[in-house]
Amino acid sequence: MVIVVIHLVDGVNHTYEIDCNNLRMGQYICPHPEYDFIDTKTQQPKDCTKENKAKVLCQVADGLICSGTKNNTFKKDIPCKWTNGYSFETSLLLSIFLGMFGADRFYLGYPAIGLLKLCTLGFLFLGQFFDVILIATQTVRPADGSHYVMPYFGAGVSVIRSNNFTYRLPQHDW
Repeated sequence: MVIVVIHLVDGVNHTYEIDCNNLRMGQYICPHPEYDFIDTKTQQPKDCTKENKAKVLCQVADGLICSGTKNNTFKKDIPCKWTNGYSFETSLLLSIFLGMFGADRFYLGYPAIGLLKLCTLGFLFLGQFFDVILIATQTVRPADGSHYVMPYFGAGVSVIRSNNFTYRLPQHDW
């Protein structure tokens, strides 16, 4: 729904009131998060939620007014990675040096697998080897569903999975 409100000031000044939830690219700008907006320990926005979203204050283009806020600013969801304090380096080092005793799995919140690795000496070191690879590639994450705390801001690992909706099925006319 677009509501058009035209104000004439000194001859020509048009202001349009719009729903800011459905803006197109170029109609708004979200500034780069400021230093006080980023948590220095997790390198993620401070208000990142379990839904992996954080809100940032955006500004609409000149001549537009948001119908919800009645001004030229609005809050927009940005993607983030929710962390709960589990360090990537700590879990990887635990897996390398104490993985045969299950310390890595205990740290990440998997006590049953940790106890099983403790009793079998890391499945005769084979389970330790696999856990080092799984933790290094971030396939195994903390049990609460959070992401690892990374001490740097930059590239990360994104897992891409295929399912029945992403797999291209053969068509009858092939």
